[in-house]
Amino acid sequence: MKPITRMLCLVLVLCLFAAMALGSSSKPSSSTKPIAEDTTKAEEAPAKEETPDQPAETKPAEEETEPEAAKPAGSGAITIEEQVLFEQDGIKVTATEFVHDALWGDEIKVLVENDSAQNVTVSCDALIVNNYMISDLFYCEVAAGKKTYEDLNLSSSGLEAAGISTVGEIEIYFRVYDTDSWDDLFKPDPVTIRTSAYDQMDTTPNDTGKELLNQDGIRIVGKYVDENSFWGAGVLLYMENHSGRNVMIQCEDMSINGFMVTPYFSCTVYDGKMAIDDITLLSSDLEKNHITSVDEVELKFQIIDDDSWDTIFTSDTITFTTK
Repeated sequence: MKPITRMLCLVLVLCLFAAMALGSSSKPSSSTKPIAEDTTKAEEAPAKEETPDQPAETKPAEEETEPEAAKPAGSGAITIEEQVLFEQDGIKVTATEFVHDALWGDEIKVLVENDSAQNVTVSCDALIVNNYMISDLFYCEVAAGKKTYEDLNLSSSGLEAAGISTVGEIEIYFRVYDTDSWDDLFKPDPVTIRTSAYDQMDTTPNDTGKELLNQDGIRIVGKYVDENSFWGAGVLLYMENHSGRNVMIQCEDMSINGFMVTPYFSCTVYDGKMAIDDITLLSSDLEKNHITSVDEVELKFQIIDDDSWDTIFTSDTITFTTK
């Protein structure tokens, strides 16, 4: 990929993540609609009607944990031991401390040292917290012979969506490439950081909702539809991967109330991990088709090998409603 093209792609991705972080929330609002259960499960409905958007059960827990989460790490909250995350070919990254930032949320302070003869950029391929895939914007340029302190942010909106109130374990997949040519230099082995709260972390799946797919180790649950998301509308999904390989989940042939729409969705889930992400529907697409309420959704999920980009399987057509 040419340097200018790759740079433009990176800028667009950063802008998208920033906008989503500002515009999205895991707490269902008045514009969200739970995805309806099958009519064959009518007897179970009274017990499940509230759980897809979890307004009643999770809110008390969040209210109890917010005072603790608000404490800065230096005053007795979560801590980590200083540790070298990787050291290879003259590049060394050290985690120095865990802090809580009022704006960005939890962060890991890292020292990046470049003792090589070339300018390098260090980024993340994946960031996994308590077994959940979490979006990360880490991007650090270091000139030859220089070093810098940087923040590796754990997206507060991502943690909230996954229901993570206590960070216990962080897995990081770094990538190092030449800043000038954009050529990949190496990918160090993944590293795991355990915090002082490791024994208290909760890894219970946030999987309440309607199961849409359960095939070949891939499970997808529809949680709710947000009709007033940042871009237009969104369908929030819980995903888990026990297929034995890292996968990318996408969707195609999507229609809303019988009208074809373009879904914006691509989520990478590593083997043995979970993710919370939403299918984005642009307001322009909804307005063009005079869709004012998302009532019936049809789509197919496509499961792709994240390493080879080969399609593993495409699901049958899946239909669900919010009524």
